[in-house]
Order: sequence, then structure tokens, then C-alpha cells
Amino acid sequence: MNAMFDTVVRHDAAFDVLEFRIGRTNEEPSFVSMRVTAKGPAALTELLEELVGLGCRVARPADAQLTPADRDGCAPEDFYSTTNHRTFVRLGGEWVEADKQRMDAAIVVERGRPSCRKLRDLRVGDAVVCGVRGVKIVPEFQERDRHGFAFMTTEISSERRVEIGVGRIAAMMRAARQAGEKIAVVAGPVVVHTGGGAYFCDLVRGGYVNVLLAGNALAVHDVEQALYGTSLGVDMETGRAIEGGHRHHMRAINAIYRAGGLRAAVQQGVLTSGVMYECIRRNVEYVLAGSIRDDGPLPDTIMNLVEAQDRYTAALQGVTLVLVLSTMLHGIGVGNMLPAWVRLVCVDINPAVVTKLADRGSSQTMGVVTDVGLFLRQLASALHEQPV
Repeated sequence: MNAMFDTVVRHDAAFDVLEFRIGRTNEEPSFVSMRVTAKGPAALTELLEELVGLGCRVARPADAQLTPADRDGCAPEDFYSTTNHRTFVRLGGEWVEADKQRMDAAIVVERGRPSCRKLRDLRVGDAVVCGVRGVKIVPEFQERDRHGFAFMTTEISSERRVEIGVGRIAAMMRAARQAGEKIAVVAGPVVVHTGGGAYFCDLVRGGYVNVLLAGNALAVHDVEQALYGTSLGVDMETGRAIEGGHRHHMRAINAIYRAGGLRAAVQQGVLTSGVMYECIRRNVEYVLAGSIRDDGPLPDTIMNLVEAQDRYTAALQGVTLVLVLSTMLHGIGVGNMLPAWVRLVCVDINPAVVTKLADRGSSQTMGVVTDVGLFLRQLASALHEQPV
């Protein structure tokens, strides 16, 4: 409620509350009816667009305005830009839920079904939803103990007991596995650098990882550790830099290229341990997305950005829980692809990373501020314990 009133004031507009009912329980929603006025049509349209994103809807029911796209990859000027919240479009007097919900997309209606679509995927003639009339947003509300998430909020702090959070996350992962739901992990190379690779392998062997999304570096340093026992040239047992160890990651890349890729390296016995080895052995779907700084890259790494985004999106279909482990770039990217009802846990030693992910629109982000290697060790231990 406060967000709605603040939004009106911030737009230098005015509101008049016509009706106000406070929900008395978690199941009973609150309701407010208000009249808003702005200084002009453009200002009012901008205000309404933001209010609709908060869950408001225009009082007078009307079907959504559909305008055909006039160019490939371009939407009409006043197209509706989606949030990650559940969205309904009014068509023929009925509210129809949009498919493939994600933020920063247009909505296209095809055969009576609305669907979120990236701008680059629009084609001439697509019926694009424009304006805010006939659009309804239903935000996700976090009730008490909802999915076991009540113990965490988007207020990020390093002064909370990590063990409590780890125990609750382990419980959610057990429940997801038992229900046959998909769990995705978005992992950065710090997983290997901090000694968390072995514990991550425990999660894979235990059936707690269905999808792995990462960059080239995670796979490179995972292979480096498997072949040479080092990560960035540092011995993983002693913590000391090895003479000539700075070459190890390049030799690891060369070994995988010579084998013909990660899967071929496993089949040929070149790669016999590590995160990628366990994922391949257990048919865990993985996607490696490249960047401009990558060495190599590995043959498995997708260097076409658009293709990598599409592969990430496809891999995330049906996922109900996502763990982001010390990777701001890939974590934010995945957060943009997820609907708000997918649970998202971000683990990073830097609280600013978790805050940034939430600030960029992934309001469902829950944060654990700790070293990711220690987190994985505790999580693997908690998952091995029998639930009470």
C-alpha cells in the first residue's frame, strides 16, 4: 500500500482514496480504490504503468489494446513491458494468464493466448499488448513460513547465523527433490577457488542439482583442479602457489580441446573427477555462457550471447528453486529470466551482490552472506543428515 501512495507522490500526481479495506489474515487481501490525477496525459500514462506493475488495475474493465508489430525485432511505441510477476491479459471479457512469464519482455497474443516474448523475437504482424488497460498483475506475497522462506528477507546482513539458513535451504531442497521438482544452480568459479567443488559434487551425486548454469571459468578451473590439483595455480591442499601453476588452466583447456570437449574427455577417461565430470555422468543439464574475458574458451562454451541467453531460458523451464553461488553477472542474468514465484537463493560473501540482484527486479531473492565454500560444506552436511 505504501508503495502505491509513494509512487503517486513521486510522480508529482495526486490521489483520492475512495475505499480502503485491510485484510485481517494472510489469506484475506487488503483492498484500496483510489482516483489518481496527473498534470497531463503523458504523465498519467507513466504513472498508471508503474501502478499496474505494483498490482493495481484500471477500475473500468476493458480488453487489452493489441497493435501489430510493424518491424521484426521492434514493438509499437507504447507496448507494455512486463514484470516478473504473474500477469493476466483481458481478452474477450476474460482474464487470461500470460505464458512464459519473465521481466523486460513484450506480450504477444496468438490464437487467444498471451505470451511473454523478448523484443528481438518479435515478428511483423505479431499482436502486441499496448498500454496498461486490460493488464492485471498479481504480485507474489510472502506469507508466514511460505515455502520455508520466512526466515530470510531481502534485508541482507552478515550478522545472521548461517547454519539456520543452511538448514532451511536443505529442507527446501529435500522437499523439491521428493516432489520431483527441478533445482538449478548458477555457479561462479569461486566455488572451485574456495574448495567448494567437492561438496558441490556431493549435491550432484545426491540428486539435488538438475540444471547447472555457469560461465567458461567454472568449467576451466574445475578441470584444472581435476587434472593438476590446483585452481589459478594454487595448490588446493596446501593453499600455496605452485611454480609454473599459472599455466595449468591453459593446459587444462588444451587437454579438453584435444579430447574434443568435456563429454568426450569424460568418455575417453581424460576427465575423471570434478563438477563437470559428475554432471556429465549423471546427465545433469549444463549450459556454459562465455564472455569477452574468457581464456580458450572451452569447446562447450557458447560464445554467441543471444544463443546463450536462449539456452539459459530453456534450461530454466520448470525449475522451482534456484541457487546462485558467487556469480553476480550470471546471477542477475538468471534473475531476469525467472518469474517471481520461483524461489531464488543468492549466496555471496559480498552483501552488495545480493542487494544488487534484488534491486534489479528479482524481489524474490533471499540472501545468505558467507563464503561459498563454507556454505557448500555446511549444505552438503545438512543434506546428508536425516531430517527431524
